[in-house]
Amino acid sequence: MAYFNYRAIGRDGKPLDGTVEADGLELASRQLRAQGLTLLKLEAGAGAAAAKKGSGKAIKRQDVLSTTSELAVLLRAGLPLDRALKVLIDMASEPALEVLLQELLTAVKGGKAFSQALQPHSDVFGNFYINMVRSGEASGQLSAVLDRLVEYLENAKANRDSVVAALIYPAILLVVSVLSIVLMLGFVVPQFETLFEDMGEALPPLTAMVIGAADFIKSYGWLILLLLAGVGLYLRSWLRTEHGQASKDRRLLRLPLAGGIIFQFEVSKFARTVGTLLGNGVSLLKAISIAIDTVDNRVLKDALQVLPPAVKAGRRMSVALEETGMFTPMVIQMTRVGEESGSLDKMMLELAKVFDSHVQVGVKRGLTLLEPVLILGMGFVIAVIIIAILMGILSVNDLAI
Repeated sequence: MAYFNYRAIGRDGKPLDGTVEADGLELASRQLRAQGLTLLKLEAGAGAAAAKKGSGKAIKRQDVLSTTSELAVLLRAGLPLDRALKVLIDMASEPALEVLLQELLTAVKGGKAFSQALQPHSDVFGNFYINMVRSGEASGQLSAVLDRLVEYLENAKANRDSVVAALIYPAILLVVSVLSIVLMLGFVVPQFETLFEDMGEALPPLTAMVIGAADFIKSYGWLILLLLAGVGLYLRSWLRTEHGQASKDRRLLRLPLAGGIIFQFEVSKFARTVGTLLGNGVSLLKAISIAIDTVDNRVLKDALQVLPPAVKAGRRMSVALEETGMFTPMVIQMTRVGEESGSLDKMMLELAKVFDSHVQVGVKRGLTLLEPVLILGMGFVIAVIIIAILMGILSVNDLAI
């Protein structure tokens, strides 16, 4: 597929510039004429192609969030969709985002609904986003739906950022601890070896053990690094397989404290997606199918796959969830209450809110335990090294006397 820049006259008689993707110049021309455009100029666009090629990677979640927020404001101010998209194109700071918005504008100018224009870019926006927009178009409240989308994306971003930010300090502390111990054994302890050379078996066992560890790191440190790199590459390739991913996710769920946090974090994403889609008129079956795709843990994702066939068969979600044996009583009971009261969307959003707060508390509690454990662990190892060196020095003094 190649990319072509064009200049054309739209159905409203206004000039229009954009980019189109096609297998050749003739096919690109046919595609544009089929959209009701009168071509003035059509040529291969290397710059646009390069920008489009990188658009999937260059366009980040923050770009989608800010664009959605700005579009909601413009629509709420009374601007038609095509004019709002033109304003966003002028405001775009990233070339890839500008190309994407230009393609959306071209599709909308060609008579497509906004949700249809978004469909070819589902890798950027996702099925949830597109179905929310579709529901807004059907109800005639696109700006209100975009506001809800912004709220959803901001909540998801806040939860993700809080977890990542909370893990930065322990990760730095762990790296510093490992580097400190390696430096002590690799560079500090060897400085005392000449002092202990003539002691032989008179050297205290602890001192001999520390010096042996230092000699091993000094002699075979490169081998240890190669081994760790090899293990890391193997694990990386293994985790890319279905079996490896499922095995990793299963072990994560079994962790004493982190397992519960991961479970609640994943269920929160699922419940928030279902509740938001149901509240905007999307059918239950479609909402469940889209929500399942937001779950990253393969074990939970496989367990949730029982819901679509159960709903098709007329069964309740709560019964299907209970039969899996994977979900807590709170998930099952809140789902059951939502089904019985006819307010499943509200109960799903409430469940997401409850689990979000549990995740926040769980992360803080885990870090409260993890940080002192890392500090005490590093201090213990360094203290053992220092004590071993002092014991050796005292033994040398005893022999000298």
